[in-house]
Amino acid sequence: MPFLFGSAVLGLTGLAGLLVGAPHDITLVSPLFGAAVAVGFAASGMVIWHSERQRAWLRWGYLAAWLAIGIGVDGLRVPVVGAVAIGVPALVFLVACYVLERRRTASLAQHDLTLSRSGC
Repeated sequence: MPFLFGSAVLGLTGLAGLLVGAPHDITLVSPLFGAAVAVGFAASGMVIWHSERQRAWLRWGYLAAWLAIGIGVDGLRVPVVGAVAIGVPALVFLVACYVLERRRTASLAQHDLTLSRSGC
């Protein structure tokens, strides 16, 4: 999730830069990675972990690594076209996942409502 979120934000920033004729490079900043880690932290609670060990190492280790990478690449310049090429599809994927999850949740809620009314 942090990679998709960060890519989507960077892609939208790059797209805005292309539309207004900004320079050909965009700078990676640590706050972008921090926000991506925050989104990852919020989303990691919804993951079904198979063991407590997996939860500790994968959940926290991945987020810590992502934050460390963000600090390490702070100020790195990337091409705007590359950021848009990766970021816009990531945004489309995130929106598609959101729509599918909303439909699934609504379907489950409707199914639960039907079961409660039928007395099962």
